[in-house]
Amino acid sequence: MKAIVNARIVIEGGIIENHALLFDEKIEGLAPLPLVMNDVEIIDAEGAYVSPGFIDLHIHGSGGADVMDATPEALEQLSTTLLGTGTTGFLATTMTMSKEEVVAALENVQKHGGSASGAQILGVHLEGPFINPDRHGAQDRRYVSKPEIDMIVPYMEMIKMITLAPEVEGAKQFIADMHSTYPEVILSIGHSDASFELAQQSFAWGISHATHLFNAMNPLHHRAPGIVGAVFESDVSCDIIADLVHLHSAILSLVYRMKKERLVLITDAMRAGCMKCGSYDLGGRSVEVGEGKALLSDGTLAGSVLKMNEALANMVQHTAMTRTEAVDAVTRLPAQMLDLKKGQLRQGYDADIVIFDEDFGIITTIIGGIIKYKKEV
Repeated sequence: MKAIVNARIVIEGGIIENHALLFDEKIEGLAPLPLVMNDVEIIDAEGAYVSPGFIDLHIHGSGGADVMDATPEALEQLSTTLLGTGTTGFLATTMTMSKEEVVAALENVQKHGGSASGAQILGVHLEGPFINPDRHGAQDRRYVSKPEIDMIVPYMEMIKMITLAPEVEGAKQFIADMHSTYPEVILSIGHSDASFELAQQSFAWGISHATHLFNAMNPLHHRAPGIVGAVFESDVSCDIIADLVHLHSAILSLVYRMKKERLVLITDAMRAGCMKCGSYDLGGRSVEVGEGKALLSDGTLAGSVLKMNEALANMVQHTAMTRTEAVDAVTRLPAQMLDLKKGQLRQGYDADIVIFDEDFGIITTIIGGIIKYKKEV
């Protein structure tokens, strides 16, 4: 048994002090201090915050590695790099590339994802190729294809989320088939030019989420509210890239006010995450990284270099979102979407825990009750 003491413990609804967090592989519960127990390993948080480990629903790469590299080494590098950002679990996110390359990435995660020693690979987020070529963003439009369920059936045990455009040919039937056969898979509208009305219809078909709201989709317009307007008018969840590059701080505030408990924070990070500025690639396309931006040669944003703990700090600093709400957006809500017993410091839940300072600097990352990362002093 381990116990974290001298901590400000972030739980649903608030922050408590003068308690110890008890855990082994699972959370055992909270106990008031002083703690009187035998055979307990004490971890002194020294006044820092303690919360569930962060979950990233949308990340392509970091630490020089990318999911589309389709190698066990890339998954291991990504997994271990994320520990320093407080991320304890993530969806390995694919790109719109050739069918052969997408399949290779899926097979790699299927074969080697469970052996990654750092942040846990919780499944796959299939971002494309079932998107609108006119809203491809940094995705390679040459490989955009019609929704094809047969292509992904062999990998459905690990596909947890699919981003697609509901207006493309075959999408309505694909959504219906997925919703009836694989209801646990999160279907997300993204890289889409759907109208307000069609977006609303797609929510009735089975879409329940929106991918990086505002980015790679039609803009919110007072005569054509588009996807953003439909999301604001519904109870579907959405995620945003809170790096102050993809979205202005005023938009971060707007989305927070409109969606609150239905808002998830993601990074959409590419291989340059946690790396120096320079030249990288994303989905086979050259990307220049500098000043916190990742850009294609034509100036198109190409994912991000955002760290999850930075996203939390940005939301707390630039919006009315509280520290507890920000933590919720990367813990409880994504865990519930994935139907996992993670994301809460409750008895019986996985002991995925992060200790961080006032500015969300990561001090310690714990996965399954084991310390995986500790900041060097």
